[in-house]
Amino acid sequence: MSQDISSGIIRLGISTYKFGTEIALQASNLSSFARISANPGRQRTEQPTRRTSILCARMRVVLILALDTCDPRGSIALLRDAVLLHAETHTTAEDYSSWLLPAVTRVLTATGLRLPDIKLYAVAAGPGSFTGVRVGLTTVKAWSEVYRSPIAAVSRLEAVAAESTGSSPYVAAFIDARRNQIFAALYRRQGALLDRIEDEMVIAPDKFLNWCAAKAGPGNIDWAATDPECLTQSTSWSSRLALNETVQEISTPLAPRIGQIGYNLALQNHLTDALTLDANYVRRSDAEIFWKGLSHHGD
Repeated sequence: MSQDISSGIIRLGISTYKFGTEIALQASNLSSFARISANPGRQRTEQPTRRTSILCARMRVVLILALDTCDPRGSIALLRDAVLLHAETHTTAEDYSSWLLPAVTRVLTATGLRLPDIKLYAVAAGPGSFTGVRVGLTTVKAWSEVYRSPIAAVSRLEAVAAESTGSSPYVAAFIDARRNQIFAALYRRQGALLDRIEDEMVIAPDKFLNWCAAKAGPGNIDWAATDPECLTQSTSWSSRLALNETVQEISTPLAPRIGQIGYNLALQNHLTDALTLDANYVRRSDAEIFWKGLSHHGD
């Protein structure tokens, strides 16, 4: 069955699926909706326009199951194309290992569907807690092997950035990473698209703020976060307050947005499978740090 992510699966590249190819070809005349970036490292999202909605209505209907288990505020969602059908939020202290499958059953039952009906799995591949990320990825890897449906690996930071309602040229997204650090990324708005600037990072809040200011220059920044206080309590935040900038708290479940981003990835045929799916931890695990420390000490 599915290999454990902790065993270190090596990414072999983006897989090509007939599923994604069919949708991408049908949307190929829709450059405003399904643009393929020349730089695969950049993530892009776009909201459907009226014209794209009409064209999508002619496409094959895609049922998407989206999962976010990156931290205790996770959720699952069922979508038809980019339209939300049903969702459930993790609001208990129950571990994902025992909560996830019954919650998926409840969502599917509420819509009269079964797992074999799902044609795409969209999963938050990180960053987040090591245990939470592993549960989500291991689950969709198993489903992908059994039902032969592809997977869209989505950045949780991109989902946070996509929830921003501002209109500034830049969007900075961050999540609490503990130890006085944050998981963070900066995006440049290109119309309705989001282009990530450099890699996602784990960084001290003050350093991220100063880094964003240097990258954005005179441009204003929209800040979006699940944990705004990580940045607003930093000593450097006053410099952004002087520019009338605030941090938008993203408290809505992220699974619906993850599903929508996953659908856009399918339109671009940027999908993966159980073998090539990998976690995006951003930060090394404590065990890895400890092991490397022992190795250097032995030298």
